[in-house]
Amino acid sequence: MWQPFSEEHQQFRKLVRDFAEKELAPHAEEWEASGCFPGWVFKRAGELGIHGAHFPVEHGGSGGDYWYSVVKAEEYPRCRSAGVSMGLLVQSDMATPCISELGTQEQIDEFLAPALRGEKVAALGISEPAAGSDVAGIRTHARRDGGDYVINGQKTFITNGTRADFVTLLAKTDPDRGAHGCSFFLVPTSTKGFGVSRKLDKIGNRSSDTAELFFEEMRIPARYRLGEENHGFMYLMQNFQSERLIGSVSALMGAYYMVLQSEAYARDREAFGKPVLSRELWKHRFVDMHIKIESARAFVYKCADHFNHDRYVEKGPISLETVKLVSMAKVLVGDVVSEVMDTCLQVHGGWGYIEEFPIARAWRDSRLFRIGGGTSETMRYYVAKLLGY
Repeated sequence: MWQPFSEEHQQFRKLVRDFAEKELAPHAEEWEASGCFPGWVFKRAGELGIHGAHFPVEHGGSGGDYWYSVVKAEEYPRCRSAGVSMGLLVQSDMATPCISELGTQEQIDEFLAPALRGEKVAALGISEPAAGSDVAGIRTHARRDGGDYVINGQKTFITNGTRADFVTLLAKTDPDRGAHGCSFFLVPTSTKGFGVSRKLDKIGNRSSDTAELFFEEMRIPARYRLGEENHGFMYLMQNFQSERLIGSVSALMGAYYMVLQSEAYARDREAFGKPVLSRELWKHRFVDMHIKIESARAFVYKCADHFNHDRYVEKGPISLETVKLVSMAKVLVGDVVSEVMDTCLQVHGGWGYIEEFPIARAWRDSRLFRIGGGTSETMRYYVAKLLGY
């Protein structure tokens, strides 16, 4: 049987599992109530080498392959707070990979290396009030002024936004070219003209801070542009594959852990004189959930293998075949996770609707996955194009 994980991967798994279960999980309720988790979490993950496990050694990482990132995303959900998992994954798999791939040595030293150490918090600035999955519709713009760029605009739904030290920002540099007139910038949040409009009040993932940001005549040096001018949309489409794939891994494993917790509840909970799990109907529903999770997991592993081959073996761009598979995985996982979480809540009956039970929070948290990083509808649109429809 094909096994993607080596002994070193499994040692790393134990490291991340211990971090999630022993150092993070005991604080889950406290951080959910406060609406944010503390900055030491980023620093501690950096000290343990978790952020940088799949980054090159010369960039401040450990030189591992993409399966280290898969392991991390599978174990983070054990912290019992999807908001914490999301904040950490934005740091290592969404806001920073493009710096490793495109950045100058100066940019790597100033932004990436300290982010992998957990000394700087990163955010990814893409979505806007009028442009979510329709990235081509962004309005934030950057105009060249001598040796600087001057940026004006607004971003929203930005994870880590209230406390980020820098934002990996997408802005229009040539509005007349539409999607092909975008560029990426690395923006220190200490820059004059940057601001946080407000922290958003979400129905789920409440332990992660999500913000609206604004940029008003914000001037940054041209050396903070990431990659070539007007190539940002192409870079983003490559970066999205890591975001969507690692999000699929995390969401699916979060659902799996909730199935295990729900099984334990169904064994102990009696209804009409018998444990719930002794009823044939519920036995079959749990079997169905395991089948769907294992099937989705196998497909996600196929995607991860393709991604790992493109990025870490061939060391090139993500292929269109991988893009198609990752888009399919996001749709599949979104549907499976939604169905599984809803079934797990149902097995709890009325208690599933009470906040003191973990399923209530997990059910709310899981709903984001069919929206964030590209809606399920947008993913189906991409797959249709890649299938030639």
